[in-house]
Amino acid sequence: MTTTSPSSASSDFDPSGASPPERATRAAGLLPADPTLRRATLFTLIDSVGAGLYFPLGVLYFTRIVGLDATAVGLGLSVAGLIGVVAGIPAGRAADRWGAREVGALLWGGAAVATAGYVVVDSYAGFLVAVVCATVLRMASHGVQSAIYADVLPTATRVEARAYLRAVTNVAMGVGGLFGAIILQLDTRAAYVTAILLNALTFLAPALMVRRLPLAAHARDRARLADDAPAADRWRAVRDLPYLTVTVLNALLCVQFALMEVGLPLWVVERTEAPRWTAALLLITNCVLVALFQVRVARRAAQVPSAVRAMYWSGPLLAVSCGVYALSSGLSPAWAVLVLGFGSVVQVLAELLSAAGGWTLGYELADARAHGVYQGVFQAGMSTGVMAGPALVTATAIQHGTAGWAVLGVLFALAGFTVRPAVRWAFRDGAWRGEAA
Repeated sequence: MTTTSPSSASSDFDPSGASPPERATRAAGLLPADPTLRRATLFTLIDSVGAGLYFPLGVLYFTRIVGLDATAVGLGLSVAGLIGVVAGIPAGRAADRWGAREVGALLWGGAAVATAGYVVVDSYAGFLVAVVCATVLRMASHGVQSAIYADVLPTATRVEARAYLRAVTNVAMGVGGLFGAIILQLDTRAAYVTAILLNALTFLAPALMVRRLPLAAHARDRARLADDAPAADRWRAVRDLPYLTVTVLNALLCVQFALMEVGLPLWVVERTEAPRWTAALLLITNCVLVALFQVRVARRAAQVPSAVRAMYWSGPLLAVSCGVYALSSGLSPAWAVLVLGFGSVVQVLAELLSAAGGWTLGYELADARAHGVYQGVFQAGMSTGVMAGPALVTATAIQHGTAGWAVLGVLFALAGFTVRPAVRWAFRDGAWRGEAA
């Protein structure tokens, strides 16, 4: 068994049986009472508004305003995304070496500069340089951000806090999207440039604020353990087979995001009699339900056993949603809307469970001495699932209808069912130990 320092949530509980720390998300007015989470909420809010503002108009800027070919732009974005997935792992190692807060600040600051560079792009070569730099820095920051949360949030409330921040992200991106819609309606170079520069500025909020987040007590202890760890153990995540297996299973479950963003809009328009606005209605429903219930679900999946159960059930629930979506084909418009709506609610429940379970397992199965690399690996897996999702969904459900939905359903169910033996393997291998539990 490999010796590790477990990051069990139990380490923040009083061994005498006292109650856990006050809920991190308990509000003081509109913001959480916990000062660290309050700061994280503020920069998450600013950062997400910028993302929501830029998300609907980025491709259109490069095609309509700069004048680049749409296919070439899509290829460039894909290449940048692939490089970004790989970049998360060395960025995580840098976070372990020099501190997650310090590295995160540099990544966000670099993303601000690279994003601002979009406004001077006037050729495809310039586009490639700018989009690769911006995407790599942004994607590398995701794993480092998870490592930051591992360092600054108490383990007893960390998953709940992440759920709260995800709800904040959803709401903020919705607000940013409303402003993005105004930019799209104006459809002028000045409007697009203004939106891009505003998005670049929103990267500066986390860059400036993250270094002021205080380290939690367990993170200070972990830093001492990391200094004593053999050099080989600092890269253990890339050869930790049980952890990599859980990462792959989580990545497969992350394909679900392509259902809402790509699969359902195409399915509604091409295969059902539902009105076109149904796709937007389903997306809005998803955002609202995630904002309302993610924290509550996360509270019930904050320990390894409950996280395993959450991911176990998310797989078959996603399979059920795929089956329901398939049934919407051939129905009258009203019935199609109702069936699609029911399927989307089932999918949201699966999404809430898989997200909460994934956060917990991503932290609790990691070697606490190298959270940066471990979170970089886990985030790389998530990003891979999200990137592969559109192609997988279109190649199955959209091209083959009911049979394609069945393939997706089986894939999701198998991923959920396999989580439990994978976590048991991690216990036996020593990637996570329960001595402190």
